[in-house]
Amino acid sequence: MSDTTDHSPALRTSVSVWIGFVAMCAGMFLAILDVQVVATSLPTIQSALEIDPDRLSWIQTAYLIAEVVAIPLTGFFTRLLTMRWLFVGSLIVFVIASAGCAASGEFGELVTFRVLQGFSGGTLIPSVFSAVFILFPNKRQALATTIAGVLAVLAPTVGPIAGGWLTHTYSWHWLFLINLAPGLVAATVASRTLPRHKVDPSALRGFDWVSLLCMAGCLATLEIGLKEAPTNGWISLYVIGCLSCAFIAGSLFAWRSTMRSRPLVELGNFGDRNFLVGSILSFVLGIGLFGSVYLMPVFLAFVRGHDALEIGMVMLVTGIAQLVTAPMAVALEKRTDPRLLSACGFALFAVGLAMSAYQDPRSDYDAMFWPQIVRGVAIMFCLLPPTRLALGTLPPNRVPDASGLFNLMRNLGGAIGIALIDTIIYTRSEALGQKLWKGLENGDKNIADFIGAPIDIVTAHQSGGFDAEQTAVLDPLVQTAGTVQAINEAWLLVAILTACAIIAVAFAQRVSTENNTA
Repeated sequence: MSDTTDHSPALRTSVSVWIGFVAMCAGMFLAILDVQVVATSLPTIQSALEIDPDRLSWIQTAYLIAEVVAIPLTGFFTRLLTMRWLFVGSLIVFVIASAGCAASGEFGELVTFRVLQGFSGGTLIPSVFSAVFILFPNKRQALATTIAGVLAVLAPTVGPIAGGWLTHTYSWHWLFLINLAPGLVAATVASRTLPRHKVDPSALRGFDWVSLLCMAGCLATLEIGLKEAPTNGWISLYVIGCLSCAFIAGSLFAWRSTMRSRPLVELGNFGDRNFLVGSILSFVLGIGLFGSVYLMPVFLAFVRGHDALEIGMVMLVTGIAQLVTAPMAVALEKRTDPRLLSACGFALFAVGLAMSAYQDPRSDYDAMFWPQIVRGVAIMFCLLPPTRLALGTLPPNRVPDASGLFNLMRNLGGAIGIALIDTIIYTRSEALGQKLWKGLENGDKNIADFIGAPIDIVTAHQSGGFDAEQTAVLDPLVQTAGTVQAINEAWLLVAILTACAIIAVAFAQRVSTENNTA
Protein backbone atom coordinates (compact mmCIF):
# COMPACT_ATOMS: atom_id res chain seq x y z
CA MET A 1 0.00 0.00 0.00
CA SER A 2 1.48 3.35 -0.99
CA ASP A 3 1.68 6.15 1.53
CA THR A 4 -0.90 8.70 0.39
CA THR A 5 0.07 11.15 3.13
CA ASP A 6 3.17 11.99 1.14
CA HIS A 7 0.94 13.55 -1.50
CA SER A 8 -0.28 16.34 0.75
CA PRO A 9 -0.28 19.79 -0.87
CA ALA A 10 1.25 21.02 2.35
CA LEU A 11 4.49 19.38 1.29
CA ARG A 12 7.35 21.76 1.95
CA THR A 13 8.25 23.44 -1.32
CA SER A 14 12.00 23.28 -1.34
CA VAL A 15 14.15 24.61 -4.15
CA SER A 16 14.56 21.08 -5.50
CA VAL A 17 10.77 20.68 -5.79
CA TRP A 18 10.55 23.89 -7.82
CA ILE A 19 13.40 22.71 -10.05
CA GLY A 20 11.62 19.40 -10.57
CA PHE A 21 8.37 21.16 -11.39
CA VAL A 22 10.09 23.42 -13.94
CA ALA A 23 11.56 20.29 -15.53
CA MET A 24 8.03 18.87 -15.77
CA CYS A 25 6.84 22.08 -17.43
CA ALA A 26 9.69 21.83 -19.94
CA GLY A 27 8.62 18.30 -20.86
CA MET A 28 5.01 19.42 -21.25
CA PHE A 29 6.16 22.29 -23.47
CA LEU A 30 7.96 19.86 -25.78
CA ALA A 31 4.84 17.70 -26.10
CA ILE A 32 2.58 20.63 -27.00
CA LEU A 33 5.15 22.27 -29.26
CA ASP A 34 5.60 19.05 -31.22
CA VAL A 35 2.10 19.27 -32.71
CA GLN A 36 2.58 22.80 -34.01
CA VAL A 37 6.12 22.55 -35.40
CA VAL A 38 5.13 19.49 -37.42
CA ALA A 39 1.90 21.05 -38.72
CA THR A 40 3.73 23.85 -40.52
CA SER A 41 6.10 21.48 -42.29
CA LEU A 42 3.78 18.69 -43.47
CA PRO A 43 4.31 19.55 -47.18
CA THR A 44 8.06 19.17 -46.73
CA ILE A 45 7.64 15.80 -45.02
CA GLN A 46 5.22 14.69 -47.74
CA SER A 47 7.74 15.46 -50.44
CA ALA A 48 10.65 13.86 -48.61
CA LEU A 49 8.88 10.58 -47.85
CA GLU A 50 6.72 10.55 -51.00
CA ILE A 51 3.47 10.33 -49.02
CA ASP A 52 0.11 10.31 -50.83
CA PRO A 53 -1.73 13.60 -50.17
CA ASP A 54 -4.84 11.84 -48.84
CA ARG A 55 -2.76 10.11 -46.14
CA LEU A 56 -0.70 13.12 -45.09
CA SER A 57 -3.08 14.33 -42.36
CA TRP A 58 -2.61 11.05 -40.48
CA ILE A 59 0.81 12.25 -39.36
CA GLN A 60 -1.04 14.71 -37.11
CA THR A 61 -4.20 12.70 -36.53
CA ALA A 62 -2.27 9.67 -35.23
CA TYR A 63 -0.53 11.86 -32.65
CA LEU A 64 -3.73 13.60 -31.55
CA ILE A 65 -5.74 10.36 -31.18
CA ALA A 66 -3.01 8.74 -29.09
CA GLU A 67 -2.69 11.89 -26.99
CA VAL A 68 -6.41 12.21 -26.30
CA VAL A 69 -6.57 8.52 -25.25
CA ALA A 70 -3.60 8.91 -22.89
CA ILE A 71 -4.77 12.09 -21.14
CA PRO A 72 -7.60 10.57 -19.04
CA LEU A 73 -5.35 7.61 -18.12
CA THR A 74 -2.95 9.92 -16.28
CA GLY A 75 -4.68 9.31 -12.95
CA PHE A 76 -4.32 5.54 -13.24
CA PHE A 77 -0.67 5.77 -14.30
CA THR A 78 0.03 8.15 -11.41
CA ARG A 79 -1.43 5.68 -8.91
CA LEU A 80 0.57 2.85 -10.48
CA LEU A 81 3.95 4.50 -11.09
CA THR A 82 3.82 7.65 -8.89
CA MET A 83 3.97 11.12 -10.36
CA ARG A 84 7.78 11.11 -10.50
CA TRP A 85 8.24 7.89 -12.46
CA LEU A 86 5.23 8.51 -14.68
CA PHE A 87 6.72 11.79 -15.83
CA VAL A 88 10.27 10.48 -16.21
CA GLY A 89 9.15 7.33 -18.02
CA SER A 90 6.76 9.18 -20.32
CA LEU A 91 9.37 11.77 -21.24
CA ILE A 92 11.99 9.11 -22.00
CA VAL A 93 9.50 7.27 -24.26
CA PHE A 94 8.65 10.61 -25.89
CA VAL A 95 12.35 11.23 -26.61
CA ILE A 96 12.81 7.72 -28.04
CA ALA A 97 9.72 8.16 -30.24
CA SER A 98 11.02 11.54 -31.41
CA ALA A 99 14.29 9.94 -32.47
CA GLY A 100 12.28 7.24 -34.28
CA CYS A 101 10.25 9.90 -36.12
CA ALA A 102 13.44 11.66 -37.24
CA ALA A 103 14.91 8.37 -38.49
CA SER A 104 11.73 7.24 -40.28
CA GLY A 105 12.14 6.47 -43.94
CA GLU A 106 8.53 5.75 -44.90
CA PHE A 107 4.96 6.68 -43.97
CA GLY A 108 4.01 3.65 -41.85
CA GLU A 109 7.13 3.91 -39.75
CA LEU A 110 6.58 7.62 -39.11
CA VAL A 111 2.93 7.15 -38.10
CA THR A 112 3.87 4.32 -35.70
CA PHE A 113 6.35 6.53 -33.88
CA ARG A 114 3.85 9.42 -33.90
CA VAL A 115 1.35 7.20 -32.06
CA LEU A 116 4.01 6.41 -29.44
CA GLN A 117 4.92 10.09 -29.26
CA GLY A 118 1.31 11.16 -28.79
CA PHE A 119 0.55 8.58 -26.10
CA SER A 120 3.63 9.40 -24.04
CA GLY A 121 3.19 13.14 -24.57
CA GLY A 122 -0.47 12.98 -23.59
CA THR A 123 0.35 12.04 -19.98
CA LEU A 124 2.85 14.90 -19.57
CA ILE A 125 0.27 17.71 -19.77
CA PRO A 126 -2.17 16.66 -17.01
CA SER A 127 0.76 15.46 -14.86
CA VAL A 128 2.03 19.01 -14.68
CA PHE A 129 -1.32 20.52 -13.70
CA SER A 130 -1.94 17.86 -11.05
CA ALA A 131 1.58 18.50 -9.70
CA VAL A 132 0.56 22.09 -8.99
CA PHE A 133 -1.92 20.94 -6.36
CA ILE A 134 0.11 18.00 -5.05
CA LEU A 135 3.53 19.63 -4.70
CA PHE A 136 2.64 23.15 -3.57
CA PRO A 137 0.68 24.77 -0.74
CA ASN A 138 -2.19 27.10 -1.56
CA LYS A 139 -0.15 30.29 -1.59
CA ARG A 140 2.31 28.90 -4.19
CA GLN A 141 -0.23 27.34 -6.52
CA ALA A 142 -0.98 30.54 -8.46
CA LEU A 143 2.68 30.97 -9.42
CA ALA A 144 3.05 27.29 -10.31
CA THR A 145 -0.13 27.34 -12.41
CA THR A 146 1.09 30.45 -14.20
CA ILE A 147 4.42 28.85 -15.11
CA ALA A 148 2.61 25.81 -16.49
CA GLY A 149 -0.10 27.90 -18.14
CA VAL A 150 2.29 30.27 -19.90
CA LEU A 151 4.22 27.39 -21.41
CA ALA A 152 1.03 25.52 -22.32
CA VAL A 153 -0.38 28.43 -24.33
CA LEU A 154 2.99 29.74 -25.53
CA ALA A 155 3.87 26.49 -27.31
CA PRO A 156 1.11 26.79 -29.96
CA THR A 157 2.10 30.42 -30.52
CA VAL A 158 5.82 29.89 -31.13
CA GLY A 159 5.28 26.52 -32.84
CA PRO A 160 4.71 27.85 -36.36
CA ILE A 161 7.78 30.11 -36.33
CA ALA A 162 9.95 27.38 -34.78
CA GLY A 163 8.77 24.77 -37.28
CA GLY A 164 9.20 27.06 -40.25
CA TRP A 165 12.66 28.17 -39.20
CA LEU A 166 13.92 24.64 -38.49
CA THR A 167 12.67 23.26 -41.79
CA HIS A 168 13.95 26.24 -43.76
CA THR A 169 17.36 26.38 -42.04
CA TYR A 170 18.09 22.68 -41.54
CA SER A 171 15.65 19.88 -42.47
CA TRP A 172 12.35 18.37 -41.35
CA HIS A 173 14.23 15.83 -39.21
CA TRP A 174 15.07 18.63 -36.77
CA LEU A 175 11.35 19.04 -35.97
CA PHE A 176 11.82 15.88 -33.91
CA LEU A 177 15.52 16.03 -33.06
CA ILE A 178 15.02 19.24 -31.03
CA ASN A 179 13.17 17.12 -28.43
CA LEU A 180 16.13 14.87 -27.66
CA ALA A 181 18.54 16.97 -25.60
CA PRO A 182 15.96 19.05 -23.65
CA GLY A 183 13.86 15.96 -23.04
CA LEU A 184 16.74 13.93 -21.61
CA VAL A 185 17.87 16.86 -19.44
CA ALA A 186 14.34 17.41 -18.11
CA ALA A 187 13.90 13.68 -17.37
CA THR A 188 17.25 13.54 -15.54
CA VAL A 189 16.51 16.64 -13.47
CA ALA A 190 13.01 15.45 -12.60
CA SER A 191 14.24 12.02 -11.53
CA ARG A 192 16.60 13.65 -9.04
CA THR A 193 14.41 16.46 -7.69
CA LEU A 194 10.76 15.34 -7.62
CA PRO A 195 9.48 13.76 -4.38
CA ARG A 196 10.00 10.01 -4.15
CA HIS A 197 7.05 7.69 -3.46
CA LYS A 198 6.64 3.94 -3.61
CA VAL A 199 5.34 2.37 -6.80
CA ASP A 200 1.95 0.73 -6.16
CA PRO A 201 1.59 -2.49 -8.22
CA SER A 202 -1.79 -3.12 -6.57
CA ALA A 203 -3.27 -0.58 -8.99
CA LEU A 204 -3.01 -3.30 -11.65
CA ARG A 205 -5.17 -5.68 -9.65
CA GLY A 206 -8.48 -6.13 -11.44
CA PHE A 207 -7.46 -3.80 -14.28
CA ASP A 208 -10.52 -3.07 -16.44
CA TRP A 209 -9.39 -3.86 -19.98
CA VAL A 210 -12.94 -3.55 -21.30
CA SER A 211 -13.19 0.03 -20.04
CA LEU A 212 -9.82 0.82 -21.60
CA LEU A 213 -10.94 -0.50 -24.99
CA CYS A 214 -14.27 1.35 -24.75
CA MET A 215 -12.61 4.62 -23.79
CA ALA A 216 -9.95 4.33 -26.50
CA GLY A 217 -12.59 3.41 -29.09
CA CYS A 218 -14.82 6.29 -28.06
CA LEU A 219 -12.11 8.95 -28.19
CA ALA A 220 -10.47 7.60 -31.36
CA THR A 221 -13.71 7.37 -33.38
CA LEU A 222 -14.83 10.75 -32.07
CA GLU A 223 -11.56 12.35 -33.16
CA ILE A 224 -11.74 10.71 -36.61
CA GLY A 225 -15.40 11.64 -37.05
CA LEU A 226 -14.75 15.27 -36.17
CA LYS A 227 -11.77 15.34 -38.52
CA GLU A 228 -13.72 13.98 -41.49
CA ALA A 229 -17.07 15.74 -40.92
CA PRO A 230 -16.22 19.08 -42.60
CA THR A 231 -15.09 17.45 -45.88
CA ASN A 232 -17.32 14.34 -46.00
CA GLY A 233 -20.37 16.01 -44.48
CA TRP A 234 -21.82 15.62 -41.00
CA ILE A 235 -24.59 13.31 -42.25
CA SER A 236 -22.35 11.12 -44.41
CA LEU A 237 -22.45 7.41 -43.59
CA TYR A 238 -18.77 7.38 -42.59
CA VAL A 239 -19.07 10.29 -40.16
CA ILE A 240 -22.36 9.10 -38.67
CA GLY A 241 -20.78 5.66 -38.22
CA CYS A 242 -17.77 7.12 -36.40
CA LEU A 243 -19.87 9.34 -34.14
CA SER A 244 -22.29 6.48 -33.42
CA CYS A 245 -19.41 4.21 -32.43
CA ALA A 246 -18.06 6.97 -30.21
CA PHE A 247 -21.45 7.37 -28.51
CA ILE A 248 -21.96 3.63 -27.94
CA ALA A 249 -18.40 3.03 -26.70
CA GLY A 250 -18.55 6.15 -24.52
CA SER A 251 -21.87 5.11 -22.98
CA LEU A 252 -20.54 1.64 -22.17
CA PHE A 253 -17.37 3.16 -20.68
CA ALA A 254 -19.38 5.56 -18.51
CA TRP A 255 -21.65 2.74 -17.31
CA ARG A 256 -18.75 0.47 -16.36
CA SER A 257 -16.95 3.37 -14.64
CA THR A 258 -19.93 4.07 -12.39
CA MET A 259 -20.44 0.38 -11.56
CA ARG A 260 -16.89 -0.44 -10.44
CA SER A 261 -15.32 0.34 -7.07
CA ARG A 262 -11.95 1.09 -8.72
CA PRO A 263 -12.77 2.58 -12.12
CA LEU A 264 -10.13 3.16 -14.76
CA VAL A 265 -11.04 6.87 -14.78
CA GLU A 266 -12.92 8.44 -11.87
CA LEU A 267 -15.87 10.07 -13.62
CA GLY A 268 -17.37 10.81 -10.21
CA ASN A 269 -15.25 13.96 -10.18
CA PHE A 270 -17.91 15.53 -12.38
CA GLY A 271 -20.21 15.30 -9.35
CA ASP A 272 -18.19 18.12 -7.78
CA ARG A 273 -19.89 21.32 -8.91
CA ASN A 274 -16.74 23.41 -9.18
CA PHE A 275 -14.91 20.70 -11.08
CA LEU A 276 -17.84 20.46 -13.50
CA VAL A 277 -17.87 24.23 -14.02
CA GLY A 278 -14.09 24.33 -14.43
CA SER A 279 -14.26 21.51 -16.98
CA ILE A 280 -16.91 23.36 -18.97
CA LEU A 281 -14.68 26.44 -18.98
CA SER A 282 -11.73 24.27 -20.05
CA PHE A 283 -13.84 22.84 -22.91
CA VAL A 284 -14.84 26.32 -24.11
CA LEU A 285 -11.27 27.59 -23.74
CA GLY A 286 -10.22 24.72 -26.03
CA ILE A 287 -12.65 25.97 -28.68
CA GLY A 288 -11.31 29.52 -28.48
CA LEU A 289 -7.63 28.73 -27.98
CA PHE A 290 -7.27 25.98 -30.58
CA GLY A 291 -9.69 27.80 -32.88
CA SER A 292 -7.73 31.05 -32.89
CA VAL A 293 -4.40 29.26 -33.32
CA TYR A 294 -5.96 27.41 -36.27
CA LEU A 295 -7.75 30.33 -37.95
CA MET A 296 -4.78 32.70 -38.05
CA PRO A 297 -2.46 30.42 -40.05
CA VAL A 298 -5.35 29.51 -42.39
CA PHE A 299 -5.94 33.18 -43.15
CA LEU A 300 -2.27 34.15 -43.37
CA ALA A 301 -1.36 31.19 -45.59
CA PHE A 302 -4.32 30.94 -47.96
CA VAL A 303 -5.37 34.60 -48.13
CA ARG A 304 -2.14 36.50 -47.57
CA GLY A 305 0.24 33.87 -48.97
CA HIS A 306 2.71 33.91 -46.05
CA ASP A 307 5.08 31.04 -45.36
CA ALA A 308 5.42 29.29 -41.98
CA LEU A 309 8.17 31.60 -40.73
CA GLU A 310 6.20 34.76 -41.59
CA ILE A 311 3.06 33.32 -39.98
CA GLY A 312 5.02 32.62 -36.82
CA MET A 313 6.30 36.20 -36.69
CA VAL A 314 2.76 37.55 -36.89
CA MET A 315 1.44 35.17 -34.23
CA LEU A 316 4.29 35.91 -31.84
CA VAL A 317 2.32 38.95 -30.64
CA THR A 318 -0.06 36.71 -28.68
CA GLY A 319 2.79 34.96 -26.90
CA ILE A 320 4.45 38.24 -25.91
CA ALA A 321 1.14 39.55 -24.54
CA GLN A 322 0.77 36.36 -22.47
CA LEU A 323 4.25 36.71 -21.00
CA VAL A 324 3.75 40.37 -20.11
CA THR A 325 0.38 39.65 -18.49
CA ALA A 326 1.52 36.63 -16.48
CA PRO A 327 2.86 38.53 -13.40
CA MET A 328 -0.37 40.55 -13.16
CA ALA A 329 -2.42 37.37 -13.51
CA VAL A 330 -0.48 35.75 -10.63
CA ALA A 331 -1.00 38.74 -8.37
CA LEU A 332 -4.72 38.98 -9.07
CA GLU A 333 -5.29 35.22 -8.88
CA LYS A 334 -3.95 35.19 -5.31
CA ARG A 335 -6.32 37.92 -4.12
CA THR A 336 -9.43 37.72 -6.29
CA ASP A 337 -12.40 35.37 -6.46
CA PRO A 338 -11.60 32.96 -9.33
CA ARG A 339 -15.23 33.18 -10.47
CA LEU A 340 -14.87 36.90 -11.10
CA LEU A 341 -11.51 36.50 -12.84
CA SER A 342 -12.90 33.67 -14.99
CA ALA A 343 -15.89 35.74 -16.06
CA CYS A 344 -13.70 38.74 -16.90
CA GLY A 345 -11.17 36.56 -18.70
CA PHE A 346 -13.72 34.85 -20.94
CA ALA A 347 -15.51 38.13 -21.63
CA LEU A 348 -12.24 39.74 -22.71
CA PHE A 349 -11.23 36.68 -24.72
CA ALA A 350 -14.58 36.75 -26.52
CA VAL A 351 -14.01 40.41 -27.38
CA GLY A 352 -10.55 39.61 -28.75
CA LEU A 353 -12.00 36.83 -30.90
CA ALA A 354 -14.82 39.03 -32.18
CA MET A 355 -12.32 41.76 -33.13
CA SER A 356 -10.93 39.35 -35.74
CA ALA A 357 -14.36 38.87 -37.33
CA TYR A 358 -14.02 42.02 -39.43
CA GLN A 359 -11.01 41.20 -41.60
CA ASP A 360 -10.81 41.87 -45.31
CA PRO A 361 -8.50 40.28 -47.91
CA ARG A 362 -5.85 42.93 -47.22
CA SER A 363 -5.73 42.43 -43.43
CA ASP A 364 -2.29 41.56 -42.14
CA TYR A 365 -0.01 42.22 -39.17
CA ASP A 366 -1.40 45.68 -38.31
CA ALA A 367 -5.04 44.55 -38.41
CA MET A 368 -4.22 41.48 -36.31
CA PHE A 369 -2.11 43.27 -33.72
CA TRP A 370 -4.74 44.53 -31.26
CA PRO A 371 -6.99 41.46 -31.41
CA GLN A 372 -3.94 39.37 -30.54
CA ILE A 373 -3.04 41.70 -27.66
CA VAL A 374 -6.56 41.42 -26.22
CA ARG A 375 -6.58 37.63 -26.56
CA GLY A 376 -3.07 37.29 -25.15
CA VAL A 377 -4.00 39.32 -22.08
CA ALA A 378 -7.23 37.35 -21.60
CA ILE A 379 -5.83 33.83 -22.00
CA MET A 380 -4.07 33.73 -18.63
CA PHE A 381 -7.33 34.67 -16.89
CA CYS A 382 -9.13 31.93 -18.84
CA LEU A 383 -6.61 29.32 -17.67
CA LEU A 384 -5.50 30.08 -14.10
CA PRO A 385 -8.84 30.73 -12.31
CA PRO A 386 -10.72 27.82 -13.99
CA THR A 387 -7.86 25.51 -13.02
CA ARG A 388 -8.26 26.56 -9.38
CA LEU A 389 -12.03 26.17 -9.62
CA ALA A 390 -11.68 22.66 -11.02
CA LEU A 391 -8.78 21.25 -8.99
CA GLY A 392 -8.18 23.61 -6.07
CA THR A 393 -10.79 22.16 -3.69
CA LEU A 394 -10.40 18.45 -4.45
CA PRO A 395 -8.60 16.05 -2.09
CA PRO A 396 -5.01 15.39 -3.27
CA ASN A 397 -5.71 11.73 -4.07
CA ARG A 398 -8.41 12.78 -6.58
CA VAL A 399 -6.33 15.44 -8.33
CA PRO A 400 -4.46 13.22 -10.87
CA ASP A 401 -7.68 11.71 -12.25
CA ALA A 402 -9.40 15.08 -12.22
CA SER A 403 -6.48 16.78 -13.97
CA GLY A 404 -6.64 14.21 -16.77
CA LEU A 405 -10.35 14.87 -17.30
CA PHE A 406 -9.86 18.64 -17.03
CA ASN A 407 -7.18 18.64 -19.74
CA LEU A 408 -9.14 16.17 -21.86
CA MET A 409 -12.06 18.61 -21.94
CA ARG A 410 -9.81 21.31 -23.38
CA ASN A 411 -8.55 18.98 -26.12
CA LEU A 412 -12.08 17.83 -26.98
CA GLY A 413 -13.19 21.46 -27.13
CA GLY A 414 -10.37 22.15 -29.56
CA ALA A 415 -11.26 19.17 -31.75
CA ILE A 416 -14.94 20.11 -31.91
CA GLY A 417 -14.11 23.79 -32.44
CA ILE A 418 -11.82 23.08 -35.38
CA ALA A 419 -14.44 20.76 -36.89
CA LEU A 420 -17.03 23.56 -36.67
CA ILE A 421 -14.59 26.08 -38.13
CA ASP A 422 -13.73 23.82 -41.07
CA THR A 423 -17.42 23.18 -41.66
CA ILE A 424 -18.12 26.91 -41.89
CA ILE A 425 -15.18 27.53 -44.23
CA TYR A 426 -16.05 24.57 -46.51
CA THR A 427 -19.80 25.21 -46.66
CA ARG A 428 -20.04 29.01 -46.52
CA SER A 429 -17.22 30.20 -48.79
CA GLU A 430 -18.99 29.41 -52.07
CA ALA A 431 -22.35 30.81 -50.94
CA LEU A 432 -20.72 34.02 -49.73
CA GLY A 433 -18.79 34.25 -53.00
CA GLN A 434 -22.05 34.04 -54.96
CA LYS A 435 -23.47 36.82 -52.83
CA LEU A 436 -20.43 38.98 -53.61
CA TRP A 437 -20.87 38.32 -57.35
CA LYS A 438 -24.46 39.54 -57.17
CA GLY A 439 -23.32 42.68 -55.39
CA LEU A 440 -20.70 43.35 -58.05
CA GLU A 441 -23.27 42.81 -60.81
CA ASN A 442 -25.44 45.42 -59.12
CA GLY A 443 -22.53 47.85 -59.06
CA ASP A 444 -22.02 47.83 -55.30
CA LYS A 445 -18.91 49.93 -54.69
CA ASN A 446 -18.59 48.79 -51.06
CA ILE A 447 -18.25 45.18 -52.16
CA ALA A 448 -15.80 46.20 -54.86
CA ASP A 449 -13.72 47.97 -52.24
CA PHE A 450 -13.92 44.98 -49.86
CA ILE A 451 -12.63 42.47 -52.40
CA GLY A 452 -10.08 44.90 -53.85
CA ALA A 453 -11.62 44.92 -57.35
CA PRO A 454 -10.55 47.58 -59.90
CA ILE A 455 -13.23 50.20 -59.44
CA ASP A 456 -13.38 51.04 -63.16
CA ILE A 457 -14.54 47.49 -63.99
CA VAL A 458 -17.42 47.73 -61.54
CA THR A 459 -18.49 51.30 -62.36
CA ALA A 460 -18.33 50.69 -66.12
CA HIS A 461 -20.49 47.61 -65.71
CA GLN A 462 -24.18 48.16 -66.42
CA SER A 463 -26.19 44.98 -65.83
CA GLY A 464 -26.03 41.24 -66.39
CA GLY A 465 -22.85 39.16 -66.20
CA PHE A 466 -19.31 40.34 -66.73
CA ASP A 467 -17.49 39.43 -69.91
CA ALA A 468 -14.77 36.77 -69.96
CA GLU A 469 -11.91 39.21 -69.46
CA GLN A 470 -13.59 40.96 -66.53
CA THR A 471 -14.53 37.63 -64.96
CA ALA A 472 -10.93 36.43 -65.20
CA VAL A 473 -9.84 39.51 -63.23
CA LEU A 474 -12.62 39.38 -60.62
CA ASP A 475 -13.02 35.65 -60.01
CA PRO A 476 -9.89 35.05 -57.89
CA LEU A 477 -10.67 38.20 -55.91
CA VAL A 478 -14.24 37.06 -55.25
CA GLN A 479 -13.15 33.55 -54.24
CA THR A 480 -10.59 34.93 -51.81
CA ALA A 481 -13.10 37.42 -50.39
CA GLY A 482 -15.69 34.66 -49.96
CA THR A 483 -13.15 32.65 -47.97
CA VAL A 484 -12.35 35.71 -45.85
CA GLN A 485 -16.03 36.24 -45.04
CA ALA A 486 -16.38 32.56 -44.11
CA ILE A 487 -13.34 32.87 -41.84
CA ASN A 488 -14.91 35.98 -40.30
CA GLU A 489 -18.09 34.01 -39.58
CA ALA A 490 -15.97 31.31 -37.92
CA TRP A 491 -14.29 33.92 -35.73
CA LEU A 492 -17.69 35.27 -34.72
CA LEU A 493 -19.04 31.80 -33.87
CA VAL A 494 -16.02 31.05 -31.69
CA ALA A 495 -16.45 34.43 -29.98
CA ILE A 496 -20.11 33.74 -29.21
CA LEU A 497 -19.37 30.27 -27.82
CA THR A 498 -16.59 31.74 -25.67
CA ALA A 499 -18.92 34.41 -24.29
CA CYS A 500 -21.46 31.71 -23.38
CA ALA A 501 -18.93 30.26 -20.94
CA ILE A 502 -19.66 33.16 -18.60
CA ILE A 503 -23.06 31.57 -17.88
CA ALA A 504 -21.36 28.51 -16.38
CA VAL A 505 -19.34 30.66 -13.96
CA ALA A 506 -22.55 31.66 -12.19
CA PHE A 507 -23.01 28.07 -10.98
CA ALA A 508 -19.58 27.77 -9.33
CA GLN A 509 -19.17 27.91 -5.57
CA ARG A 510 -16.80 30.31 -3.92
CA VAL A 511 -13.18 29.18 -3.60
CA SER A 512 -11.12 30.67 -0.83
CA THR A 513 -8.08 32.69 -1.91
CA GLU A 514 -6.57 32.52 1.58
CA ASN A 515 -3.65 30.28 2.38
CA ASN A 516 -5.52 27.42 4.02
CA THR A 517 -2.63 24.98 4.24
CA ALA A 518 0.10 24.56 6.74
